[in-house]
Amino acid sequence: MLELRPGCECCDRDLPPDSADARICTFECTFCVDCVDNVLRGVCPNCGGNFAPRPIRPASKLTNNPPSQKRTFNPDCFPASR
Repeated sequence: MLELRPGCECCDRDLPPDSADARICTFECTFCVDCVDNVLRGVCPNCGGNFAPRPIRPASKLTNNPPSQKRTFNPDCFPASR
């Protein structure tokens, strides 16, 4: 089951479970669409993979299958040229 991580690993933007702006790689690294498109250029800085929209878990399933509360934030994901 997906962890549904709560925020962008690059800019720390909140990404609630119903966010259409969340993107994940195959290792569930989680970023916002703005960072994926404009900073990371579609390549995960952790694994080198690509991204896909994170599925939205139905609200009725969140009680028994809650999202993760653990935030991962790495401000160093921004390229040095930025």
